[in-house]
Amino acid sequence: MQIESTLVNELQIGSRLNGAVEHNRRGEFGLLLAMLSADARDMAQFQFDKDLSVEQKLRKTFSLPPAQALIADVSTDITLTDNAATFQREGARQFQLQQALTPEALVIRGSQPDAMVEVLSNCDVLTKRKALNLYQQHNIIEEMHFVDQIATQRKISQILA
Repeated sequence: MQIESTLVNELQIGSRLNGAVEHNRRGEFGLLLAMLSADARDMAQFQFDKDLSVEQKLRKTFSLPPAQALIADVSTDITLTDNAATFQREGARQFQLQQALTPEALVIRGSQPDAMVEVLSNCDVLTKRKALNLYQQHNIIEEMHFVDQIATQRKISQILA
């Protein structure tokens, strides 16, 4: 007799082990137990949460809430938590409760790092737009025919004169 797949833990047997005990089939019960892996790490209770990281396993074990966000990006996340209004309306205790229930990020900023924001605040509008890739240069004159370019230049010179 050849086994199609090796048994690793009791979840693969299903109810056959229970049926062997119930119907007093000692031979089948012994065979099923002998086919199981001898390594305790292969038991079913150790197979859950294999895809979770160590931090996620610890959070699940100790029933901890998700970690507080350290930095929130205003440009991508529309639903930012802001507990300032709760502090103004209700006071410090209600703010502490709200902060424990829905913590807000320690730093809220845009998509640019702080140093870049400081540099861009000292620049003119065109430089800011170029740095943020919002500037779109249109080369209409280069796409025109030479005769059309001369006609456009004449119109501009008439307007300026």
